[in-house]
Amino acid sequence: MGAPMQPQGHVQIAVNLIDYGLNPQAALDAPRWRFIDRDRVWVEAGVTPEIIQGLQAKGHQIEIAPGNQFGKGQIIFRQNEVSIAASEPRADGFAIAF
Repeated sequence: MGAPMQPQGHVQIAVNLIDYGLNPQAALDAPRWRFIDRDRVWVEAGVTPEIIQGLQAKGHQIEIAPGNQFGKGQIIFRQNEVSIAASEPRADGFAIAF
């Protein structure tokens, strides 16, 4: 992830791991959003219609993002002396932890 998506993506991954209890791969796989400006928000095609409608009801202008606008990442997560690796589905990659 880079540019304006970097902090937004990091927050989304942290929320997925900590608040939603997702494992590292599920945290990376989850659909993402991206704040563009004022009330404009891009979402990935995988975001459910219910979430889109809820955001629109709060006054956000929601657009399905053109192409891949959500960064790419990998995770190596250490839990109880075990390394767990995950790789982003939005890019070529392979996860190995040892």
